Amino acid sequence: MSVETQKETLGFQTEVKQLLHLMIHSLYSNKEIFLRELISNASDAVDKLRFEALAKPELLEGGSELKIRVSFDKDAKTVTLEDNGIGMSREEAIAHLGTIAKSGTADFLKNLSGDQKKDSSLIGQFGVGFYSAFIVADKVEVFTRRAGLAAGEGVHWASKGEGDFEIATVEKAERGTRIVLHLKSGEEEFADGWRLRNVIKKYSDHIGLPIELPKEFHGEEKDKPAEPEWEVVNRASALWTRPRTEVTDEQYQEFYKHVSHDYDNPLSWSHNKVEGKLEYTSLLYVPGRAPFDLYQREAPRGLKLYVQRVFIMDQADEFLPLYLRFIKGVVDSNDLSLNVSREILQKDPVIDSMKSALTKRVLDMLEKLAKSEPEQYKTFWKNFGQVLKEGPAEDFANKEKIAGLLRFASTGEGEGEQVVSLGDYVSRLKEGQDKIYFLTGESYAQVKNSPHLEVFRKKGIEVLLLTDRIDEWLMSYLTEFDGKSFIDVARGDLDLGSLDSEEDKKAQEEVAKSKEGLVERLKAALGEQVAEVRVSHRLTDSPAILAIGEQDLGLQMRQILEASGQKVPDSKPIFEFNPGHPLIEKLDAEPDEDRFGDLSHILFDQAALAAGDSLKDPAAYVQRLNKLLVELSA
Repeated sequence: MSVETQKETLGFQTEVKQLLHLMIHSLYSNKEIFLRELISNASDAVDKLRFEALAKPELLEGGSELKIRVSFDKDAKTVTLEDNGIGMSREEAIAHLGTIAKSGTADFLKNLSGDQKKDSSLIGQFGVGFYSAFIVADKVEVFTRRAGLAAGEGVHWASKGEGDFEIATVEKAERGTRIVLHLKSGEEEFADGWRLRNVIKKYSDHIGLPIELPKEFHGEEKDKPAEPEWEVVNRASALWTRPRTEVTDEQYQEFYKHVSHDYDNPLSWSHNKVEGKLEYTSLLYVPGRAPFDLYQREAPRGLKLYVQRVFIMDQADEFLPLYLRFIKGVVDSNDLSLNVSREILQKDPVIDSMKSALTKRVLDMLEKLAKSEPEQYKTFWKNFGQVLKEGPAEDFANKEKIAGLLRFASTGEGEGEQVVSLGDYVSRLKEGQDKIYFLTGESYAQVKNSPHLEVFRKKGIEVLLLTDRIDEWLMSYLTEFDGKSFIDVARGDLDLGSLDSEEDKKAQEEVAKSKEGLVERLKAALGEQVAEVRVSHRLTDSPAILAIGEQDLGLQMRQILEASGQKVPDSKPIFEFNPGHPLIEKLDAEPDEDRFGDLSHILFDQAALAAGDSLKDPAAYVQRLNKLLVELSA
């Protein structure tokens, strides 16, 4: 080996130290995945060289045959993986091998539970594939040189995974990266051609460039060739370019793990080749779980973009709308220029056509999953439902299709917190019902027991229960489904239309007229706290509720705006009372106006609490309640 210069010892980033500790202490039960991860990284390095060489052919340095080689030495107990891809400069080696350059790392470490099985399932979400080498190796060496740099600017990186690493400048004639794993005691099984061949076939058959192993030698030792003869052990054709009939489910699943750096299988996938006016191939996956940065709308996302099987971009986010940012996969186009850049992508009309088609493809895939595998769809909804709810606001063209994929809790018999679709709800509409009723709130327990539902229970009308923070915002964009408009049961003056008989309506009018005096007294007592006081048609058991004005913000939207520091428009609730309730009857008969005022405020505050709101003056409420309790006990 050539002389090392500029040698220095550097410490790992704190997060890497913690991660290495997990790796070294046998976190993975499936140790062979280290080879998959290192081959995936080598494949990415070759892809990047191909792309950069489009503009700078000199980077190929006369060697355009791109490949990955895996070899082993039983006596030295080493496994070596070499690629002739883009390679790394000294600065890049320090950055890529000494830190975890991925958003959400702190969240990742915070979520580590100490349970090895659970923790291992988290690691794959953070693109930490290189560090998996320490599962089987007690020392890892990396020899690398970036394409285009001089041979004397090679880099030697080495670490035992114990908190620091050494880095030095060395002579390296060939561009690319060579990783040498010094196997731990007990891991010698990997210094074996048959074992390595099987792992490569199992996990990396889909890689679209040749992966070579030395040919097995079966003759006399004296006849062994001085230089190893290499043979390709994978199919070496990009998986998405093969006909669907030639690709097994296992191969699709392994390819997903390659493009997503996830360790779990996907829930579903869709592989399609489009021919005609536009020509492109897409392979799209629905992940089985959500990444930590799912709700960071600015986080890197998108599909791997290839043009005529040449890698162009790792996270091309122009091909799917933001509400589908969880979709992983590749798109390979024949209609884009090879020198495409992000700026050109944003202006290319071909992209708009592809984006529209790919969006429909994903929604169709989700629709199929919901129909054919409802249990799997429940898993999808639990992980990605809140993100999909952004869809109706962002994608007007597909609003109805997205609405059909949404799921909500419901008051329907036996539903509990189980999710129901809008299609299910519409199929159960009562005779004469032409509206979809819903109620928003902070939690399932709160909305399930809300007084607003009393008349609906009495009449057996199903109500959707919306408890995600985003739901009120969603419903401002989702105004109808299947020709049926949505009605918030806590908003405005409830009108059940033909679900109320003429006799019911007449009786309501008569009661309202008979209670005009009580309405005026309550208005005077509650004063500026309310926009209006009226007799309620919603209540059967509770004495009073607070309704929201038709144009006012609900509690969820007010809280969202307040949390983001925005000014919340002033609005006052509508106080509705149940004229048949014993408390209201006693209130109506109360001659003392001061006592009437105290009782009215107690009822108002109780109605606010039942709606999930906080009291403006909790001390005054407690004081009035204590005063009442003293009177009752006297």
